[in-house]
Amino acid sequence: MSNILIVSAPSAWPSLQALLGPGAAPVCAATGGEARRQALLAAPQLAVINTPLPDEFGRELALQLAAAGADVMLLAAAAQADKIAAGMEKQGVYVLPKPISRQSAAFALRVIRTARARTEQLRRQNQKLTRRLEEMRLISRAKCALVRYCDMTEPEAHRVLEQRAMDERLPIREVALDVLKTYEGI
Repeated sequence: MSNILIVSAPSAWPSLQALLGPGAAPVCAATGGEARRQALLAAPQLAVINTPLPDEFGRELALQLAAAGADVMLLAAAAQADKIAAGMEKQGVYVLPKPISRQSAAFALRVIRTARARTEQLRRQNQKLTRRLEEMRLISRAKCALVRYCDMTEPEAHRVLEQRAMDERLPIREVALDVLKTYEGI
């Protein structure tokens, strides 16, 4: 995972970097303000926030980074972790109790990576379905234009679009756009 941001007191940076495993090259920030500036420069995929921070607790920062699309691990004192997690899990923030073992951190990172991969897969599928739906709407509008202006039935209009697409070796979307430009001036 690239673009990792660690937000913590500088004394904890080495141990948090070690939790991320070898090969991770995170950017470190000591305060919430510094972390926000770093996030503006390069949007992090993962943010690890070790609470409390010198200038704030870290809750608002975690919510902002999660809203911007980052996966966020918020490390909080064990006594507070459950209470904090109740309000933040719905926002996509993973709250882990401190102290955290290397094994727990590795497990949390695997869960985060798995969730990100699944979310990305669903996002791509959603984009594909959205494009298909837009194409269907466009074709439907073109059929309506042919029905209205060429006195065809809907099945005839569909057949005309398909036949023209095959004859001209064009995607039916292109043919539908051409029909709409001709009859509706779009």
